[in-house]
Amino acid sequence: MSKVLTALSVSVDGYITGRDPGAGRGLGDATMLFDWYFDGDTPSEVLDGFRLSRASARVFDALAARVGASLVGRNTYDDSGWSTGGTPHPTAPLVVLSHRPAPQLNERQTFVGTGIEDAVAVAREAAGDKDVAIMGGGVATAALAAGLVDEVILHQVPILLGGGRPFFQPLPTHVRVRLVEAVPAPGVTHLHYEVLR
Repeated sequence: MSKVLTALSVSVDGYITGRDPGAGRGLGDATMLFDWYFDGDTPSEVLDGFRLSRASARVFDALAARVGASLVGRNTYDDSGWSTGGTPHPTAPLVVLSHRPAPQLNERQTFVGTGIEDAVAVAREAAGDKDVAIMGGGVATAALAAGLVDEVILHQVPILLGGGRPFFQPLPTHVRVRLVEAVPAPGVTHLHYEVLR
C-alpha cells in the first residue's frame, strides 16, 4: 500500500514561506529556503534543473522517485503558480484540496472540495503503487490530524525567518514521530521521521 508523506523545506523556526506569500509573489521573501536545490554540483536524476550537493541529491532523488501523486492546499497551489497547469513533479498528477473551483480544467490536476480524507483517497488512487506527497502547511496539518500521514520529512535550512506561513498549524492532539534518518548537507539538514500510531 502506498504511503502518505509530507516533505518541505523549513526554517529552524518552522516557516515554509517568507513574509507576504501569495499569487504573483510566490513564497514570499524566503528564497533561501530553496538554495540547497541549486547550490551543488550533483544534478538530480529525477527532476531537471536541480543541482544539489551529493548528500542532498541522494535524499532528494530517493524521495522524488517515490512520488506517484502530489496533494496540495489552495494557498500552495496559488502561491506556486500552478493555475496554468503546472505541477511540482514532472510525472505525478496534482490533487488540490480547495473549496473554490479550479481556475481552469487540466488533465494533470484534480480539485477535491469534500475534505482531507477524500483528497487523500483521490491522491492515493492517482498514485497507484507509489506514494502521495503532501505539500503545504494547512493540508499537511489536516492530514496529520486525521491520522493519514505516515512520514514527515523536514529539509531544515539554518535560518530563522521570524515570519511567514508555518509548516504546522495547531493540532487537536499530540502526534508522535520517530527519527528514521538525519542527513547533514551543505545548507540543509534532512530529517526523516516516521509517524507513530
